[in-house]
Formats: sequence, C-alpha cells, structure tokens
Amino acid sequence: MTTTPEHSAPELGALVPVLFGHAAFQQLNAGCQLGLFDLLDADGPLPAGKVAEDLGLDHRAADVLLLGTTALGLTAVEDSAYRNGPPVAAAFREGLWPVLRDIVEFQDRVSYRPAADYAESLRTGENAGIRHFPGTTRDLYTRLSGVPGLEELFYRCMHSWSRLSNPVLVERTDFSGTRRVLDVGGGDAVNAIALARAHPALRVTVLDRAGALEVAERNISEAGLADRIDTRAADLFTDAYPGGHDCVLFAHQLVIWSPEQNLALLRKAYEAVEPGGRVLVFNAFSDDDGAGPLYAALDNVYFTTLPFRHSTIYRWEQCEGWLREAGFAGIRRTTGRSWTPHGVVSGVRPGP
Repeated sequence: MTTTPEHSAPELGALVPVLFGHAAFQQLNAGCQLGLFDLLDADGPLPAGKVAEDLGLDHRAADVLLLGTTALGLTAVEDSAYRNGPPVAAAFREGLWPVLRDIVEFQDRVSYRPAADYAESLRTGENAGIRHFPGTTRDLYTRLSGVPGLEELFYRCMHSWSRLSNPVLVERTDFSGTRRVLDVGGGDAVNAIALARAHPALRVTVLDRAGALEVAERNISEAGLADRIDTRAADLFTDAYPGGHDCVLFAHQLVIWSPEQNLALLRKAYEAVEPGGRVLVFNAFSDDDGAGPLYAALDNVYFTTLPFRHSTIYRWEQCEGWLREAGFAGIRRTTGRSWTPHGVVSGVRPGP
C-alpha cells in the first residue's frame, strides 16, 4: 500500500483562495442574491435557524452559505449569532452597499464566464471572452445591446464604479483655475455631474457616441445641470474635438485602448486646448514595479478577455510617457486614498 506523502509547507496554504477563487466569489454573489447581507444589516445578529427562515432556505443550505461567508470574513459569528463582517458592514455604514451590489451583479452577468477564456486571450492576443455575447463586432460595447437588459446593467455598473472611485478626481484634483472641461468618452455623465456639483464655476461638455449621450442627457436633466453641462456626439478618434475648453478629461478611457491609440487621443487633446490648458487621465493604474496592486492584477482579467483586444490597466509611468510624447509638460500624478488603485495623471500644454 502506498500513501501520498504529507506536505506541511505552510506556504501552500496561500493557494487556497486562488484555487477556490471562483467559489469565493459565488459565496459573495449568493449572499447578495439571497438577501443575506441586507437581512443581517437590518436585523442581525441572528442565529442560523432564523437566517434560514427569513431567507426561505432549508437549514443545510443556510449552514453552507453562512460557513462560506463567515470563512471569507463577509459575515462573522459570535455566540451562535451571525452579523455582517467588517467589509460588508463598512459598505452599509458608508452608504456604498448599493454600489457594491451593482458591481457584484456586473461580475456575475458580464465578467464571470468570459474569465475562463483568459489563457486563450493571452495566447492569441484577442479578447476571446467576447464569444459569450451575440454579435460579430470585436468589442464588448457594441455587443451589449444584443442581450436584453445588459446594456442598462453595464451603464448602471459603470456609474457605480465611478461613484466608488471618483473622489480622487472630484476632491483631490485642483480645478481652481479651470473654466471648461471636455469629458471625452464621458458616457452617462456621472463624472461630469460630480464635477459640476463640486465646482460651481465649472462648465462641462460630454463628448461620446450618440447612443451613450441619450443616457447622459437624461441624467444631466434629472440632476438639474443642463445649464452647465452639454453634450456633443462625436467619434473619439476621427472627429475634431470642440474648442473653447481649457481642460480635456479622459475618465476610464485609456484602459480601453492600445498604447498607440492612447497616444493618438492625447495628441488630439493637445490640439484641443490652448497653451496653458491641460489634460487629465483618470482611471485605475498598476504599480511601476509590476508587482501589484492585487486589484489591478485581477481586474486585468476582465480587460484582457472582454472590452477590446488591447485593453489593459497600464502602469503610471506608461501614461506619463504618453503625455510627454504628445507634448505635455508638468506631468503630475495624484493618488487616491481608497481601496481601489484609481488616480489622475495630469499634464499641461506649454506656452508659446
């Protein structure tokens, strides 16, 4: 009789959350879908039997769910009563739970299955996960409309991501000398609205394709900001950018395109502003040493498998290099204070 040798290297334990990462997400997803976290926020701490009763689950199912969420720190148990764990409790306390719930739904319905095509995407250099959405185009955005409700989910979740990450843009970036911002690829106007609310002297133009601007115009009207935010339909690459702006903003845009396309966009921004005008690049960044952060490393699975074939969360220094090559000077990075690695890289068009 042969036996498998027992391995005691403690380092191997670090593989558990990686090997079962798909299962970890499903514990979070199930807790959201079944209403566990909302229940515990409203009525917790609760014993397992009460959780089962209130969620309409049998006791085995409730025990399995609570074991999973508690082992992950999403819930906690004390004296046989369950409550939300620190990260979930903080999301409720900060009013961010609806935002995180949207993000979980996006991961479930958009990102999850295509992630299985990550190795194929790396091997071929193509966004292979696009095959999960009907259509013949090679980008995610034009295929979303082929699945009922998915385009609405996409814009709702992008809105939630922006709400989560845009304090570094809205609160930590200096707009004191800025009059007019051109928000290139501004989508549903979430950042334009946030900027206009935070800086009453600003006027903003949202530049995007006509389909996206329908949502933007509705949001602008509902926010009561139609007198300070307008829209302009255009192709980001082929159409000229409107003049009269002293700041061009790329929010969550440069992660979509190739380095060559990003340089082309920044050159268009350079031509769009007068000397002394500036460009702002706002999105998530990876560290210059290539070692992290974990958020960027894992989120790059989505960018590699879905949006476009070259989509990537780039390093700070790459973005700064594009700005210099486009002609901008005074390059500066502004880091955030959140758990997400979002920040702003800015540059100024030099004077004559």
